[in-house]
Amino acid sequence: MRQINFVLIFVISLALVLFSLENTQPVAIQFVEGVEVEAPLAVELILAMGIGAVFAWVFSVWAYFHRYMAAQENGEEVHEREERIQELEQDVARYKAELQEQQRLLPASHSDEESEKTEAYVQ
Repeated sequence: MRQINFVLIFVISLALVLFSLENTQPVAIQFVEGVEVEAPLAVELILAMGIGAVFAWVFSVWAYFHRYMAAQENGEEVHEREERIQELEQDVARYKAELQEQQRLLPASHSDEESEKTEAYVQ
């Protein structure tokens, strides 16, 4: 991917240089009424391209920042869910231990069929 980006940037830059060499005549740019700048067309085009590149970089940083913040929020939610899952697993283990303890305390007259049902429920 880097080679493709390099080739693309190289071709665009080469085209801009060749275009600049052919267009050296002065051109006037009016920013607001009464403020006018006269410079060669090539300089103005290179300046415009540079400003566009800076804007593209700023917007990409802005988009990266938004993705980073969203990932941070998702990471916190995942961490909270994992903690809750661990708590619930500990609760289940404690409840199983309590059930097994209660089975041991049941009277000996307890039928085999009822104890099998209780063991099936515990598992």
